[in-house]
Amino acid sequence: MIKTKVKPEDFIVEEVAEIPINKTGDFCVYLLWKRGQNTTEVLKKLSKQSGIPLSCFSYGGRKDKYASTSQYITIARNSLRQLPRNHPWSPFKKEETGKIRRPLFTKEEREENHSLEFIGFTDREMGPDLIKGNIFQITVRNLTRADIQYALSEIDRVKQDGYPNYFDDQRFGSFDSRQGFIAEKILKKHYNGALKIYFTRFHPADRKKEKEHKKFLFENWGNWQACIKEAGNTLEKEAFKYLEKNPKGFILVIQRIPPEELLLFFSVYQSHLWNEVLKRIIVTIGKDYLRVCKGIAGDYLFYEHLDDKHIEYLRNLSFPTPASNVRMPDTLTETVYSNVLKDYELKSSFFNIRKIRQAFFKGTERKAVVTPEDLVTDSADDEIYSNKKKLILKFFLPRGSFGTMFIKRLFS
Repeated sequence: MIKTKVKPEDFIVEEVAEIPINKTGDFCVYLLWKRGQNTTEVLKKLSKQSGIPLSCFSYGGRKDKYASTSQYITIARNSLRQLPRNHPWSPFKKEETGKIRRPLFTKEEREENHSLEFIGFTDREMGPDLIKGNIFQITVRNLTRADIQYALSEIDRVKQDGYPNYFDDQRFGSFDSRQGFIAEKILKKHYNGALKIYFTRFHPADRKKEKEHKKFLFENWGNWQACIKEAGNTLEKEAFKYLEKNPKGFILVIQRIPPEELLLFFSVYQSHLWNEVLKRIIVTIGKDYLRVCKGIAGDYLFYEHLDDKHIEYLRNLSFPTPASNVRMPDTLTETVYSNVLKDYELKSSFFNIRKIRQAFFKGTERKAVVTPEDLVTDSADDEIYSNKKKLILKFFLPRGSFGTMFIKRLFS
């Protein structure tokens, strides 16, 4: 069985962005490097460490936790003026000399598996639209010589035909295999179910104590006195106390969920539905040449071979993630999309949620097929698994595409 992410250095991601860097501006640009942590975890640490509100930090995308990654962030310039000029956090310390590229963290802080480097100033905050893509370097381990030869032959096919641009498993961290998607419950006005998932869903990274806590809440859901006693934070305690007095007040508790969290839940479900549309399109045009790879929220289907006409169609196909006002590009995608909504018991109008205004569904165009660029491969003996080989892949993908999906395509 192949092994990936055995150690963070097996999965390296370097963000490529087009940020206009100036000698002055309202925002300070930094290059954030992290290892074994997700983006929001690190930004919360930076906020606490500096006393700068988390809302002053901006980034373009969440990078994988189990990896070594670098990405660009911005911090509102005015929020940094509270720091003394000689403070290591201050970007103004050497502004006058023009030396605007320097480490922000000490050696000890870098040993905490993150560091920040000041790049310069810009006139706007960092966002996903400034990201061009990512350079990946992925090491696949525990391979035989036959595995290497097979993967290299599949790479030739991928270079020619690309592969489906699915959202991968790491996108679906908030999915609960027992209960489903939070956003799906909200769309169908099952507010009780949505709230139950929010407070009781398991995550692979949860520690034993946290899992026991969520299991208790799951088994005692509706027994608000028991849940109040077990409450682990202020939000849980306030929510359960409110529900004890207002047994049908689920929607008001949902409105207390931070907007950035709720927006993520919405985009996660959109991603799942988008995957389903693409999967059905591929089944329609290539049902005799498909491979299956298991996923946490559904299987991924890869075409092994398609004729030139269908490959050209998929290469040129883009369609939006589901929302209330989206339009599909042609008859096939429109038919498949309508069938997906029907099978999931949804209507386009459901995506216009009037009772929740802190977040909303927005349709975003996404290419159906992606092809790795600047692909370089290398193989060597695996120093971790004896008598095995490793394959090292370095390549570029456009914004929003998953390097892990390329690995799934090669070894499915």
